[in-house]
Amino acid sequence: MSYQVLARKWRPKSFESLVGQDAVVRALTHALDANRLHHAYLLTGTRGVGKTTIARILAKALNCEQGVSSKPCGVCSACQQIDAGRFVDYIEMDAASNRGVDEMVQLLEQATFLPSVGRYKVYMIDEVHQLTAHAFNAMLKTLEEPPAHVKFILATTDPQKILVTVLSRCLQFNLRQVSPPQLSSHLEHVLAGEGIAPDIKALELIARAAGGSVRDALSLLDQAIAHGGGTVQADQVSQMLGTSNISRMLGVLSALVQGDVTAVREQTSQMAAGALSFESALDDLSRLAVSLQLMQFDASDGAQEFSSLAEDDAIQLRHLSAQCSRTYAQLIYQVATKARGDLRLAPDAAHGFLMAMLRLLAIHPGHASVAQPKMAAVVNLTSTPAEPQAIKPAQHDTPRKETPQPGVPAATPNVSAPAEVKQQSAATDISAESWPQLVDRLGLKGMARELAQHSAFLSFSEGLITLNLPATHRQLLMPASEQRVTQALSELLGTAIRVRFDVVEQVGVTAAVLKKEAAEERQNNAVAAIESDPLVQELIDVFDAKLIDGSIRPVTG
Repeated sequence: MSYQVLARKWRPKSFESLVGQDAVVRALTHALDANRLHHAYLLTGTRGVGKTTIARILAKALNCEQGVSSKPCGVCSACQQIDAGRFVDYIEMDAASNRGVDEMVQLLEQATFLPSVGRYKVYMIDEVHQLTAHAFNAMLKTLEEPPAHVKFILATTDPQKILVTVLSRCLQFNLRQVSPPQLSSHLEHVLAGEGIAPDIKALELIARAAGGSVRDALSLLDQAIAHGGGTVQADQVSQMLGTSNISRMLGVLSALVQGDVTAVREQTSQMAAGALSFESALDDLSRLAVSLQLMQFDASDGAQEFSSLAEDDAIQLRHLSAQCSRTYAQLIYQVATKARGDLRLAPDAAHGFLMAMLRLLAIHPGHASVAQPKMAAVVNLTSTPAEPQAIKPAQHDTPRKETPQPGVPAATPNVSAPAEVKQQSAATDISAESWPQLVDRLGLKGMARELAQHSAFLSFSEGLITLNLPATHRQLLMPASEQRVTQALSELLGTAIRVRFDVVEQVGVTAAVLKKEAAEERQNNAVAAIESDPLVQELIDVFDAKLIDGSIRPVTG
């Protein structure tokens, strides 16, 4: 006997065995048991969620020899023939290849005849949105008032393309994508039936890769069994799919929390060598950041829901939640999600991923404090301007005082402080007066720049910068702009901070006000310079010329 693929072998044959469509099953079950049958059903949803399967089960429920019921027997001639696709009164039509008005007229003519062996004639039209407008119009009357022995089941992945006149004549059910935990549980049940030991982490990878489709999940499981030679292991599935797994990304997250740049670089190299998807790696890191934050708020049950963690991974993540600050967990999520969209701009995916991880390490509080003494120790002592000495490491002993010799200028230390140290020290120098200059250094663009320029500095305490925003510009307060201002300040100051905007009537000094005053001053100076120019005065006197208001612009650059 030839091999039957899992997607066909494990196709549900009753409403009870359907996966992830409880709302639809409940409605159809109650309608069948109460004999409240509609003449036309429309099933919508993405590929592989059960549209054709529900149509076949519904056809069995209507034509079972035991009577109309939500639980067809499955053993009578009608049930077995429908499962095998040989029941004469159950007609499946593909609208992609039978989309014209002629095919529709032929179908409607056949619908007028009584069923041959069953109780109802059931017409299942798949991908019904591909019918032409003329074909839709041809079926409108029959679809609204069909013969008593006819039931229509329409299925589509794109309900927006169906005429509203057709939608109004159908009872519509929207089939949802199946969640990864439900898919993983179903795959575990399938493997148990196949006699194969399940690997939970491998099934989670397949469930996430399936994108909510049960058929895709079973097809991937078939491929994984063939790839693993009859076994399903996480490493083999990860290699087959070209995706990372949660355990690997937990290692990356642990390295980020500990500020270990070597571990991050090694993990990135291993992922690049294995040709793994860095997009999926960033997705997994985002999920882990959400779970990490939930654990920090004592919501471990929610953490399981968002990342589908195995028990040993959940224990490791719980340890990391105690070592990581809540603010840093937020930054991990923000950087990971933003880097997901920026990967296409990177030289290659590996460089884009590594740079995103280095960005997180650059603003890591512990990492910055460890690196700071080494940078501060770089001091260049020069005895004369023309003869610079070699850079020497800082000495912890008390420096020996040099006695100046006659005729020789005293040695002056030339401290070369890197930009990171200057940024770190800037955290204590922020004031209302220095805030406008700090805004120019943030490198913001668009709405985020406008928000920062129209804000005035109020206070900086315990990692929280409070800014005042005039009520006339409250429309600038948008989550994306606030997030970019927070990220830019954290990167500039070298530490993770929070920013709060208070909307007030009057504000202090803002960069926008200073910019406007400077522009007005330059404009006034330009006008005064033109008016006092001797050549201009001569033109006015000789030719009775006039200066046109608004025509004078200051020179920029």
